[in-house]
Amino acid sequence: MTTGSTATRRPPVRMIDIEADRIADLAVGIAQRLPQVSTLLLEETSRAELHSAANIPPDVVVMNAVVEFVDEANGQSRTVQLVYPCDADIDAGRISILTPVGAGLIGLRQGQSISWPDREGNERRLSIVRVAPPASTG
Repeated sequence: MTTGSTATRRPPVRMIDIEADRIADLAVGIAQRLPQVSTLLLEETSRAELHSAANIPPDVVVMNAVVEFVDEANGQSRTVQLVYPCDADIDAGRISILTPVGAGLIGLRQGQSISWPDREGNERRLSIVRVAPPASTG
């Protein structure tokens, strides 16, 4: 399955059950076009602790959450909203779950860090500073 020690050092992740199913479906759909992202997303969804939307901790990066993170490789802090591909707009700060960064953020909690490959395959350490849950649609 996975080789090396990177996978064993990955922090635990949590996901909303229906989001994990949708993300896995998206990952399967992009396997030919974006094999790296597809594989990473499938690994993350398969190892995630699943919760209902009502029971997910509020500091977990879920779909449509706003997350502030630091890329430890360059010290740059970014605040983005994690969205499905149809809602992605990098200029508006909305990044797709189908990007390497998006795939690395899903399921992490505030205070966690993960070593994660970028588009070129270089490992980067992403550290979650703050998570704002999605706005209520209620």
